Amino acid sequence: MVYFTLGAARVHTGRQGGSNLSEIEGARGLVPALDAPRREVDGRAGRLSFYVGGSGAPLLLVHSINAAGSAYEIRPVFEEMVKTHQVYAADLPGFGFSDRSDREYTPRLYTDAVHDMLDRIAENHGAAPVDALAISLGSEFLARAAAEEPDRFRTLALVSPTGFSTRSGHFGRKRKTREVPGLYAFFTFPLWSDAIFRALTSKKSIGFFLRKTFGSDDYDRGLFAYDYLTTHQLGAKNAPYAFVSGKLFSADVRDLYGRLTLPVWMTCATKGDFADFSEADWARARPNWTVETFETGALPHFERPAAFLAGYRGFLRDKGATATG
Repeated sequence: MVYFTLGAARVHTGRQGGSNLSEIEGARGLVPALDAPRREVDGRAGRLSFYVGGSGAPLLLVHSINAAGSAYEIRPVFEEMVKTHQVYAADLPGFGFSDRSDREYTPRLYTDAVHDMLDRIAENHGAAPVDALAISLGSEFLARAAAEEPDRFRTLALVSPTGFSTRSGHFGRKRKTREVPGLYAFFTFPLWSDAIFRALTSKKSIGFFLRKTFGSDDYDRGLFAYDYLTTHQLGAKNAPYAFVSGKLFSADVRDLYGRLTLPVWMTCATKGDFADFSEADWARARPNWTVETFETGALPHFERPAAFLAGYRGFLRDKGATATG
């Protein structure tokens, strides 16, 4: 594998904005999402960019997939956990500084990206098992990697994971994904492909989707600014069109989660459009699953960072010790 160390820029900001918010808003080219060194690795998933900071036991963070996905989504977790861990945060394929080329984006590609990150972490930490956290759809790729190579993980944390809503578990075994037939071809048709993506990623649209995510107008303004910036880079539409057409949602997600035997911490939202966890009772009944509900939208680490991080650290302390004991 080949990797490179690149410069870092200070771009993080709080929910109410701050001095670095103007830096993001004033940028044309993409700036780093996190205040940490950025590196790149070439592996199964192609050119993959990631941030690394701190020292201690390894922790891998995986952002979600959406029209504006980025490592900025896990910024509050990264900034806190670098105090006690060596934290790795990837830009998934098609996002951030990673390869955004016009290629096939699939659950396999994103699962391979997780494996690539594990290989990179192993170069620094040997065979030590990794704690890992993922958000929303990123949880499916992290879970698949853990199901394929469970010995490489110590614990998993799934923040507002997909696959627990009323509709998620009812897809035939003959289907690999929840793709809507013909939708990807429609979005990528050259005559209107760019125009549709511009509409999806206008400031008005990004604000609309963040309100759906947070369940209120009190969404993080730094995240809003970075979402707009990252969606206006070359190749930004390629991966999101696979997302909106359903190509990245696994049809076997319920079976996939059921195969996990290591300690799992799952958080559920109560506000916004991503708060349907009506089919999570089976997970609550599993002895290796800890399910915690936050009175927030889908990104509790932005709205209630202290409570979220206290819960996560408690899980790592209690369940992590059991996993390695």
